[in-house]
Amino acid sequence: MQRRNMLLSLTTLVGAGLVASASALAASGKPQVEVWKDEGCGCCKEWIKHLQAHGFDVTAHDGGNTAKRAQLGLPAALGSCHTAVVGGYVIEGHVPAADIKRLLREKPRALGLAVPGMPIGSPGMDAPIYGGRKDRYSVLLVQADSTTRVYSQYH
Repeated sequence: MQRRNMLLSLTTLVGAGLVASASALAASGKPQVEVWKDEGCGCCKEWIKHLQAHGFDVTAHDGGNTAKRAQLGLPAALGSCHTAVVGGYVIEGHVPAADIKRLLREKPRALGLAVPGMPIGSPGMDAPIYGGRKDRYSVLLVQADSTTRVYSQYH
């Protein structure tokens, strides 16, 4: 009986969370993104501006992202300077808004997307200080078992 009550409570909490997420989306009409980053990180702030310019509603939490990345199950080897969650997916690093929109549209069975490191020319890493340089990079689709495949490539 106690186990059943725990399961019912858990189901209620999960359901309430989904309703809250759905109502947050409905309230603004924009996908809700939650970001964990360091307070002074300029490229994280620029990535957030990139998302906002492409129709996302963003809430940022300062204090770093390492613990959140680990909590969400994303391997440190795929890490970058910020970690986000949108639509139940983990977004790690400088993922372009177009790829996030594609992910939300296609809804693959996956943990999320990652751009490991901080490639110059990616959204947020494209400031004038880089002189127009654009490094080649891949956006990876990360599976629940931590395996990856290329989701998109940029040159």
